Amino acid sequence: MRLRLGEKRKFRLYVRGLSEDEAKEKVYSILGSRHKLMRSHIQISEIREVSLEEVKDEYIKELAQTDKIIAY
Repeated sequence: MRLRLGEKRKFRLYVRGLSEDEAKEKVYSILGSRHKLMRSHIQISEIREVSLEEVKDEYIKELAQTDKIIAY
């Protein structure tokens, strides 16, 4: 992502999605709301499926292991 003074910062973000487009939209949504970034300031270099062992985020791990979700 590009910061205010033109500095660029790289990082990884794990999201769940049924397709690449859905995952992209989730990334744009998260970064836009957290850091007030426009889509033009976000450059996605790679989208790939990762195994459960590679994921560091405990919340995503728990979501991946569930077999059903109940919404109230």
